[in-house]
Amino acid sequence: MDTPSVEIQIKTLPNSPGVYQYFDKNDKILYVGKAKNLKKRVSSYFNKKHDSHRIEVMVKKIVTIKHIVVNSETDALLLENNLIKKYQPRFNVMLKDDKTYPWICIKNERFPRVFPTRRIIKDGSEYYGPFTSFKTVNTLLELIKGLYKLRTCNYDLSEEKIQDGKYKVCLEYHLGNCKGPCEGYQLETEYTKNIEHIRQIVKGNFKDSLQQFREQMKLHAENMEFEEAQQIKEKIDVLEKYQSKSTVVNPKINNVDVFSIVSDEGYGYVNFLQLSHGSIIRSHTIEMKKKLDESDRDLLELGVIEIRQRFNSTSKEIFVPFSINAGEEVKVTVPKLGDKKAIVDLSLRNAKYFRQERFKQMKIVDPDRHVNRLMAQMKKDLRLSVEPRHIECFDNSNIQGTNPVAACVVFKNGKPSKKDYRKFNIKTVEGPDDFASMEEVVFRRYRRLLMEEQPLPQLIIIDGGKGQLSSAVKALNDLGLRGKIAIIGIAKRLEELFYPGDSIPLYLDKRSESLKIIQQLRNEAHRFGITFHRNKRSSAALGTELESIAGIGEKTAVELLKHFRSVKRIKTVEKKELVEIIGNAKATIIYNHYHS
Repeated sequence: MDTPSVEIQIKTLPNSPGVYQYFDKNDKILYVGKAKNLKKRVSSYFNKKHDSHRIEVMVKKIVTIKHIVVNSETDALLLENNLIKKYQPRFNVMLKDDKTYPWICIKNERFPRVFPTRRIIKDGSEYYGPFTSFKTVNTLLELIKGLYKLRTCNYDLSEEKIQDGKYKVCLEYHLGNCKGPCEGYQLETEYTKNIEHIRQIVKGNFKDSLQQFREQMKLHAENMEFEEAQQIKEKIDVLEKYQSKSTVVNPKINNVDVFSIVSDEGYGYVNFLQLSHGSIIRSHTIEMKKKLDESDRDLLELGVIEIRQRFNSTSKEIFVPFSINAGEEVKVTVPKLGDKKAIVDLSLRNAKYFRQERFKQMKIVDPDRHVNRLMAQMKKDLRLSVEPRHIECFDNSNIQGTNPVAACVVFKNGKPSKKDYRKFNIKTVEGPDDFASMEEVVFRRYRRLLMEEQPLPQLIIIDGGKGQLSSAVKALNDLGLRGKIAIIGIAKRLEELFYPGDSIPLYLDKRSESLKIIQQLRNEAHRFGITFHRNKRSSAALGTELESIAGIGEKTAVELLKHFRSVKRIKTVEKKELVEIIGNAKATIIYNHYHS
């Protein structure tokens, strides 16, 4: 499928947080931006006049829009920063410098220091973050400093140098901010234990710390120290909003390719995320046509080879959702939990969004392919022998047995065919009997189609459970159509699908397109039947008063109501107006009835 127009690309964008990238006709990146809602943000570039000449020029150059879906606005902010630093897009003015978001570093050394930094140095130190706000970093470090006495000096505290007495305690020790490991006043085991607690705090596990803060806040409030209480409350708010870390970045995941796949009857969609120094630097999804009945494993193995060749990837490790054969030189990892699993889930999410967008674009650009795929999917999901190109759905409507009616709606190629809709007055059934009513309308519908030699549907759907389904099957039996047309029932409560002679229902995935088509049919039949039922009930109620006049029947009452719209107006019109509609004799009866 060729690249669709920009308008179609915008129509099919998701309403999710993420990062969008604009490319020109030469596939050169123009701009990277973040969005809380991708569809709204990208649309805003094309539906208004821009004050900035730079933006106006950029919009004219845009040919392709790519995006990466992420879990939150914070993730989008961080990913935008990574991509701008990597690709230096021409129309991005901000964030091109070498500055980046802050991290908290636990230094790789004896008696580790804990401090904020904007630079990641590969020396084995631990980096937590990145953080979108220095306020969060400072609050965390202040919390750590209040709970644990850590050194701030940059001395090399090796065991030999401490034993040789090379260092003397500084002012921080005398102020009570440090326990003096430089002179051996603090044991390494105790210090290491504190560092482990700090790791938990930075990861977001600070339940005990929050409890201490709340107690301090109450104490200040009781002592009328409201300013101090407010300061602690602000710290609590920051910590409660703090997310332990982002799936977009983890420095421990270095130089890795991430792949995932989703597929349908005809195509597989393989997503690729490239990670460098823990940051996503590329996202790409390819569409692969199934030549035979290939499994997801087969398609993913082919997709991995194609994508790695296309982007000249040299990474020695790949993350995938299930084990595949990627050659002897590549390590294949199937993550089960943690950040590695989260990054595979993110890749899978992007593959799913790409598939949805392709469907939407296909619907607009190539509707035949969309219909063919949908029909093939329904045939497989519903275990049919042929594709259900023509489907009919039946629904009964009555209230306490009054004015019983039924509706039949028709879908052709997955879309409503309203000219073929039919409504039925129940003729042979007395009282509220849904089963007998269903049998009557199904019999009448297909007896007529057979008599008129009209094409029969490939699938009949009955709105109701086993009882209504059995009644409809009996009607098909009487007509000799049993086995010639597939028939199923759908129960409202749990969306169960029943097949004749099978007591165990079929449950389709709630997100399946096949179930959505069936639900749409059921809802349309219900709407059509209810509308017909209400109209009939209203006509009956209005007609009752006129029909109570001696000499006036149902036909005359309907004629008058069609013309004058209400009984109230009929009471007030001149006699000559009534004569024009129903003739002199009946007009005289009605006029005299209301004016005697």
